[in-house]
Amino acid sequence: MAEGLAALVRHTEFKRGAREMLGITLGISAWGLVTGVAMVKSGLGVGLSLLMSLVVFAGSSQLASLPLLASGAPLWVLWATAFCVNLRFVIFSAQWRLYFEPLPRAQRLLIGYFAADLNYVAFLKRFPDMKPDPANQVPYFWGGVATNWFAWQVPAIAGILLADRVPTNWGLGFAGVLALLGLSYSLLRDRNTWVSGAVAGCAAVAAYALPLRLNILVAIAAAVAIGLLMERWLPPSSATSGTGGRSA
Repeated sequence: MAEGLAALVRHTEFKRGAREMLGITLGISAWGLVTGVAMVKSGLGVGLSLLMSLVVFAGSSQLASLPLLASGAPLWVLWATAFCVNLRFVIFSAQWRLYFEPLPRAQRLLIGYFAADLNYVAFLKRFPDMKPDPANQVPYFWGGVATNWFAWQVPAIAGILLADRVPTNWGLGFAGVLALLGLSYSLLRDRNTWVSGAVAGCAAVAAYALPLRLNILVAIAAAVAIGLLMERWLPPSSATSGTGGRSA
């Protein structure tokens, strides 16, 4: 097992995957730090915050669920919000299935845990043909994951452990918004995703007065609905869909 891991790390595609993720780690790390601080300040405590960071590993759903936890929202609202926020991974995994279907189920499940938005974007840029090539695709995936996972977890854990020493007047919440905007912008690849993003933003603002942050669900539902309609009536060109824009 040690020899296999060493061979994986030495693989050219592993190094390429890690290198191509380095350019976006600053935004990921800022987002992770903000999330770590927010979890503790929302009342979860250090232990539960560490567990949530390591087990859930989904920053957007973590940030979306924290205000609901703090406000005492019903469990069904919490689950529904996390489910809707993470629906995009159904699309991601459907695309990755074209590459990783030949792999053993246990390995595919492990890949599912580490899968992330920007890994998906980088992976489809590297392998746009959607043909399985495990000898190169698997090392590339794990190279990107190695960079992405540590870029998230190290700042998140630091934020959890140092949350009581971070003054609220530092404006980390705004930093988190900026990080999310940067990450979201990287996923806007064609007309359909831009329109869906704009609709989501307008719907979130229009429904802001709803209790229990239900405007988040309204925004997600509106974006998914308009995205599906545009996919059916105005499909993106093959040039943009090949870069992953269609599903991102």
